[in-house]
Amino acid sequence: MLDANMKQQLGTYLQNIVSPIAITVSSNGNAKSEELLELAREITELNQAKISMSVDEAPQGRAPQMSVGPKDSQARVHFAGIPMGHEFTSLVLALLQAGGHPSKAAPEVLQQIKDLDTELNFEVYISLSCHNCPDVVQAVNLMATLNPKVTATMIDGGLFPQEIEDRKIMGVPAVFLNGEHFGQGRMTLDEILNKVDTGAEAKQAAALAEKEAYDVLVVGGGPAGAAAAIYAARKGIRTGVVAERFGGQVSDTMAIENFISVKATDGPKLVAGLEQHVLDYDVDLMKTQKAVRVEKKELIEVELENGAVLKSKTVVLATGARWREMNVPGEQEYKTKGVAYCPHCDGPLFKGKKTAVIGGGNSGIEAAIDLAGLVEHVTVLEFSDKLRADDVLVKKAKSLPNVTIITEAQTTEVLGNGEHVTGLAYTDRKTGEAHKLELAGIFVQIGLVPNSEFLKGSLELTERGEVIIDTHGRTSMEGVFAAGDVTNVPYKQIIISMGAGATAALGAFDHLIRN
Repeated sequence: MLDANMKQQLGTYLQNIVSPIAITVSSNGNAKSEELLELAREITELNQAKISMSVDEAPQGRAPQMSVGPKDSQARVHFAGIPMGHEFTSLVLALLQAGGHPSKAAPEVLQQIKDLDTELNFEVYISLSCHNCPDVVQAVNLMATLNPKVTATMIDGGLFPQEIEDRKIMGVPAVFLNGEHFGQGRMTLDEILNKVDTGAEAKQAAALAEKEAYDVLVVGGGPAGAAAAIYAARKGIRTGVVAERFGGQVSDTMAIENFISVKATDGPKLVAGLEQHVLDYDVDLMKTQKAVRVEKKELIEVELENGAVLKSKTVVLATGARWREMNVPGEQEYKTKGVAYCPHCDGPLFKGKKTAVIGGGNSGIEAAIDLAGLVEHVTVLEFSDKLRADDVLVKKAKSLPNVTIITEAQTTEVLGNGEHVTGLAYTDRKTGEAHKLELAGIFVQIGLVPNSEFLKGSLELTERGEVIIDTHGRTSMEGVFAAGDVTNVPYKQIIISMGAGATAALGAFDHLIRN
């Protein structure tokens, strides 16, 4: 299962195990069970002093399944399937944490986990190609490792299709808590904790309200926000960052090949680097907090969704943008039930089925190419009379026998049977004729919407809702600057957002020293 290089690296990591752990493999004798047994044996051999292994050949529950826990204790972390692909890191962390290796999470977060006083049984449905799944998996794994009232099971939907069908899951990660649907899509440890810890929001609001005023307060934690925070902190001034989700869109981006000096990376890796760089400075980072109002008084006030109000001499708005929705009947009803926005994550759930991609830009054509290797057929629907993607992508898509491209197509409705998507309706904009397609999945790839709704009436915005800035990042409100995809800069790129964040921070500093 593991090549020599991976064994060497894994062996080095496993030397960090402090206390003995036990691996139990539930096997039903099929080929996948044998693969899991082989993986478990290879892991055990890398640190036989601290890892022991047993096999349950008459399992009462899911099989194949690997359970990990401290030796002589009930295992609370389970992998139903073979945790390779994106989930291999999750397995390694589960082994280390079960063996007493400390987590890098903040001390207050670790204490919050330990203080949970409710029985929590998490089941997380994943696909091994999903780059959003590991965040959720690692979060619930850590909770299960630290608190004896928490259990966590990661289920590879590809190996347990009946469960996927019974629970009507058409998007991953899908999280069930104590048998009930808990959440869908990417979630951080902080977000999950805030949902299960009923008193968390009030405690956080009280703590935030006690904070002293900042010199620069950055609202948003994407590339623009991170760059602004670093540039401000390097000036030696009091800097804070408040973000609903650190990393923003970049967290959901898999392949990044245009970040200068780095030939190739992926979103989660870049976000981890950004966060660590921010924390290398004296920056007050406040995550899972959403801004709902910005107002100029004696100082600039930023009100949060939980009611807390933060004050600052200057503010940098870097709230970014989100995927644009089709806004047609049925879209909201069938989200996660066939309507999806991440082909990397949810594509495997539609293996052998008919799908559609809405949008003919680079994202849409790349999605069609990716899906073509998994699904029966992909239909690309583009509103314009021509595709906007790069020629090399268009040529590749047109060369694939199971990809059909339709231009001048306006999607009018998502069709379904109440439980899942069964098709979509569209109109030929050239002829006016109405058409229907029978399919199981719809992947929406039609651009971005700025996260600026909370600024309407406070700042000058474009017709598209973008914050209008000048060459220094200044907005129409004195002392408030903005950067990145939420602004009217012409190109929405990571590297451009970073430069704009630096510009806005320098503009804020210049404002401070002149006033």
